[in-house]
Amino acid sequence: MIKVKDLCFSYTGKEPYILNNINLHIPKGAFVSVIGPNGSSKTTLVKLMLNQLSPNKGKVELNTSKIGYVPQKVDSFNSQFTITVKEVLDCHANALKLKDKSSINRALDKVNMLQYCNKLIGALSGGQQQKIFISRALMGEPDLLFLDELSTGVDHLSQKEIYDLIRKLNQQHKITVISVEHNLRMAIDYSTHILELYEGSATLYDVDQYKKIINENRIYLDRKVE
Repeated sequence: MIKVKDLCFSYTGKEPYILNNINLHIPKGAFVSVIGPNGSSKTTLVKLMLNQLSPNKGKVELNTSKIGYVPQKVDSFNSQFTITVKEVLDCHANALKLKDKSSINRALDKVNMLQYCNKLIGALSGGQQQKIFISRALMGEPDLLFLDELSTGVDHLSQKEIYDLIRKLNQQHKITVISVEHNLRMAIDYSTHILELYEGSATLYDVDQYKKIINENRIYLDRKVE
């Protein structure tokens, strides 16, 4: 699904690179949680995969053009806007040039939010808003879904609902998921793979491999990794 070959990147275009000689092969159908300490360039790597940034060296290959993206909530939304859920999704449908507006209802139904179609999005809880943003990303029926810090501004109960939803999309709808994550327990419980960034390098583990590392190093699962 995703191949990263000899990727190097810095915002200056010069060494030292903040991502250095990254090589990855992420298989179709994977649910990958991207973890690492603050400043380890997790979001930067996602933006390189999305072609929002260009590598200084190397390349990223995606075998699909059907991609959905849910950015960090603080970067994407002003809750003071007096706009309904339907209007938010209708704007996105127009941006995607979708002629079939039934895609709005289908996307809302996938996240169990169809009944909120005519509600003001600013009146919804953090968890409900996040589900709307996920539904927006689903409108183009993506094969590949990028998520950046799903649980930001979301209460614990809603977090579980959202992660259950993403796992359902991954397992039942066969959507490959790449999720920047700061909650290690959620990453372990829901992912098929863990992509760990540290000091410019990236290592991809299947989740059982990573569990073994955690057990051997007695890492506390409830800690945040960002």
